Amino acid sequence: MTALAGSSSPVGSGAPRDRAAHALWGGRFEGGLADEMEVLNRSLDVDWLLWPQDVRGSRAWARGLERAGILSRDDARRIDAGLSKVASRLEALPGPAGLPEEDIHTVVERMLIEEIGPVGGKLHTGRSRNDQVATDFRLWGKDAIGELRDRMTALVREIARKARENSDIVMPGFTHLQQAQPVPAGHWLLSRAWPLVRDLEHLRAVLRECDVLPLGAGAVAGCPFNVDREALAAELGFGRVSENSIDTVSDRDWTVRLLFGAAMTGVHLSQLAEDLVLFSSSEFGFVRLGEGYTTGSSLMPQKRNPDVAELTRGKSGRLVGNLVGMLTVLKGLPTGYNRDLQEDKEAVFDSVDTLLVVLPAMTGAVGTLTLDRSRIEEALGTQMLATDLADYLVRRGVPFRQAHHVAGALVRVAEDAGRELSQLTLEELNAAHPAFDGDVLAVFEPAASVESRAVRGGTAKGALGAQFEALDRVLEAAIASP
Repeated sequence: MTALAGSSSPVGSGAPRDRAAHALWGGRFEGGLADEMEVLNRSLDVDWLLWPQDVRGSRAWARGLERAGILSRDDARRIDAGLSKVASRLEALPGPAGLPEEDIHTVVERMLIEEIGPVGGKLHTGRSRNDQVATDFRLWGKDAIGELRDRMTALVREIARKARENSDIVMPGFTHLQQAQPVPAGHWLLSRAWPLVRDLEHLRAVLRECDVLPLGAGAVAGCPFNVDREALAAELGFGRVSENSIDTVSDRDWTVRLLFGAAMTGVHLSQLAEDLVLFSSSEFGFVRLGEGYTTGSSLMPQKRNPDVAELTRGKSGRLVGNLVGMLTVLKGLPTGYNRDLQEDKEAVFDSVDTLLVVLPAMTGAVGTLTLDRSRIEEALGTQMLATDLADYLVRRGVPFRQAHHVAGALVRVAEDAGRELSQLTLEELNAAHPAFDGDVLAVFEPAASVESRAVRGGTAKGALGAQFEALDRVLEAAIASP
């Protein structure tokens, strides 16, 4: 940062060496910023990413000024052509290194004036950097949200595909990380898809909130010229215009909601990652990750580490941190625009970039994992079927609370004898309750337990099929245009 702030002229720009010469606010000041303040003030290294949106918004604003009678047709055309050349110049640059300006708006205006002369100075008429950057950022945000939705949808679809592939495998279901009841492997996988569907639904709501045009709000009080904001919104692809100029320039609620969505997605991905870490361990052995998503050890040749899951789990921390940071920035701001808001972009850019790295990696990891049927079947202890034993008694008229007590007592008997619950004799079962009969042995079949739970959202084959259909419907709705 220090070297960047102290650089002279931009690469290939022909700009003067004096950094203050192109400050958009310099007329009231006699001198330039202190060197230390230059470093703090500069946002170009972050908002450089917004140059396509800044050019796009500027071209629309020039046409808006023409419609309002502020720019002549000739001036508007010259500005539009000049902005097209500016875009080509910016696209050719490798980045902001060497550019002396404090932000991307100043770069665009300086280059425009270089291209078409003083008429370029008319572009900023009636516009402030406050509504300009808010517009740029929302344009970028809408595109970013669309990309996130595409990547997240791909992951959900991959989880669903893998769930269908393994829906006939019965595995232990867990609560408190203790074996609880048998479930289809597909049911477990889908349990990690539904949270991501909720994240997609949240992104859809964030997109609606982001889809509001700030341009025309000015610095705080609106535009003094009769610019048609509805026409600007239509041209730039916004669904509606903002209603209060003070709120408009300070509103970053959509960024917080996007950061919350990113953090929540990070948490959901971290939970899936934790399952993969556990289930791929030698202690479980349920899952084998594809080699392309694991790494070895520099010391221990036998190691096959689930790094894709561990790295994903670790990234959740920075996603949560970005959310907390932005909430802290906003919590004490007074009315109107404040420079603190410059902190918004780095957090959002980082969270989006993080998810755009993590989501494809997890999609690939899920797509290439395999389940070890034999290891899973070995882990299916019949103690998991104690609830089914209680349900057997309930079907014979025994109150559930009594049936629960009887089943628990039988588990204790089996444990004390060092046997599986299914190894108890009918005589031992009858000693606990006379309602047990010879058909009770069918209870100790994990597949039968799975099939007995046929309610919506349950584990039976029909319920699982209905769940796949529901997921397809909800997924289509979640990714539909708002």
